[in-house]
Formats: sequence, C-alpha cells, structure tokens
Amino acid sequence: MIRPTRRAATDADFTRRRLAQLAVLGLAAGAAPAALPGSASAAAPSPATPAASRTHDDRARRLAGDDPVLRALVTALTPGSTLPPLPAPAPAPVKLFDNLVLLSAGWVSAMAVLTDDGIVLIDALTSPTDAEDVIVPGLRAVGADPAAIRHVVVTHGHADHFGGAQTLAERYGARVHLSAADWELLARTRPAHAPVRDLDIADGAHLTLGGTTIELHHTPGHTPGTVSPIIPVRAGRRHHSAMLWGGLNPPSTVPELRTFLASVQSFRAVMRRTNVEVELSNHPNDHGLERAEQLRHQPPGTANPFLLGGPRTQRYMAVMDAMLRGRIADAEAAESAPGTPTPGLG
Repeated sequence: MIRPTRRAATDADFTRRRLAQLAVLGLAAGAAPAALPGSASAAAPSPATPAASRTHDDRARRLAGDDPVLRALVTALTPGSTLPPLPAPAPAPVKLFDNLVLLSAGWVSAMAVLTDDGIVLIDALTSPTDAEDVIVPGLRAVGADPAAIRHVVVTHGHADHFGGAQTLAERYGARVHLSAADWELLARTRPAHAPVRDLDIADGAHLTLGGTTIELHHTPGHTPGTVSPIIPVRAGRRHHSAMLWGGLNPPSTVPELRTFLASVQSFRAVMRRTNVEVELSNHPNDHGLERAEQLRHQPPGTANPFLLGGPRTQRYMAVMDAMLRGRIADAEAAESAPGTPTPGLG
C-alpha cells in the first residue's frame, strides 16, 4: 500500500546546473566515467597491464572493437586508466524513450520510469539538494509531475544513489526500495542522508505500477546487495526491454570478484530471457552522456542510440565478463606473491 501523497512545495524553474564534482569516484561512489569519443584508452592495453590479466583484457578489447559503448566499458574496468574530465554543466533532463527520463548530475544519474499511475524512480542521486535541484525540476522540465513519484528503487547502498531518497519519501509519500543486504550496509555505516528503512527488494521481484512491471534482480559484487533492473520502455508503438547494471566498480578480494562474476553470468541469462535490447547505466561508464546528447539533437525517426539490440547488449556483458576475469587473475597472482600489491583494486 502506498502512503498518501503530500503536497509539494513551490520550486524554481529548472535551470542547468554546474557539474558539482568532477573527481573520478572510488569504490564508495561507483564506477568511473567513460572515455569521450575518439579516446584511444580502450583500444590497447595499458603498459602497466599485469601479465596475469592480459589474455582476458585482450579478449575484451577484441570484443569491443570500434564500438564506443563497449570501448567505454573496457576503459571503465581497466585499472589505472587515465580518464578525461566530464563536460560541464551537467546535462539537462532528456527522454531516452517515451516513458524513460534521464536525470543526471553529470557523474551520476537517475532514471524516471513514467507510468499511467505515477513514477518509479531508479536511484535518487547524491543528496537532498540533488532531489530539490535536479530530480524535481528535471521531471517538470519534461512535463512530468514529481508529486507522482510513487517508488524510489535504490540500486545499491552508496550515497550517490540514495542521497535524495528520503527527501522524496517525506515530500511525496514515495516508498523506498533497497535490498536487505544493503539496508544492513546502511545500518552499519550510518551515512549522511540515508533513507529510513522501508521495503526490501527480493531477488527477482516484480514492481508493477500503472501497467508497467519492472524486474529487480540481485547482482551482488559492487556492494553485497546491488540490484539491477529490467525496465520495459517504449518508443511510439515499439516496445523494448532495457537493463541497468546496478553497480560497476569491482571489489578487491578474490571471493568478492567471483561473486561479481557470477552476478554478470546470471544477469546475462535474465537478459536473454527478457530479450534485452537497451543498455543503461547510472554512471557515465558506457558512453551514455554522449548518447543522450546525440539523442537530444538528432532528427525524428533516427535510430535511438540506446537501442543496441540483443547481440550487442550480450556482447556488453561479455566484455564485462572478460574484464572481471582479468581482475580475478591479477588478484590471484597477487595472493600467490606475498607483499606484492594488486594494481588498480580497491
């Protein structure tokens, strides 16, 4: 049962914001930004690539080829990569599909799923300020009413994804969803702006609102309870299935990395079953901001750059699989050589 919706306070009209943070995020804040178009950083292994991971990394680069989305993923998962700065200001909100809105602070993004009976928000950015200055006016800018936010699904328990959730819950009566493992993570770490524990996300849960059903799958690795959604999207009369990988930056230990790899493999099977054709991310590690700008300015009838097709989304996961196997190889090699640090992990 959804709590009664409370009346929203008056908000200023949406304006473009300066990018508040350009630093590459560490484990506590998610995956690193993607390479910009034309970057060669994913085309060849870093000179410091350890021998243990080189075979896997080379396979990932072959799979990526010249595909800018897959090349960006290789860059994001390459330890020690030099990444270009993000553009400023942060992008204005944009409809990626008729029922899906990108709300971005630049280095981290939320997705709003628009339904006939309200909005499901996937992630809530970094803070109450982001809720007030990015999410609320951003929805209004695309003609959606933020008072219609019924659910906030938090992909994992890091501050850049839950920061605005409690504000939205208190203002609009939205229910906040997080996996039990990551509710427990918040209880242990007690971060600022953490939402009050509300609803647990079960593995494979179905969240239905206004005839739209979103699947929520546990993909632990980035955190113990990371969740990755499968989202139905539409463009005109065409309907597609979209995935959003909940947290990309890998952990450091071999057991945690193996858990992450198992999550990749299980989610690939879910993607096949649901015929996923669209790839999304909550960080710019997938050429996503560039594609959003392309979509914003392209003429009507042009192919949607987020619609990759089934084979290409499967290849995206295959690239992730190969890069993680390289991380595991490096971590295992480091464990067998006491006193040798594992490059790029942690």
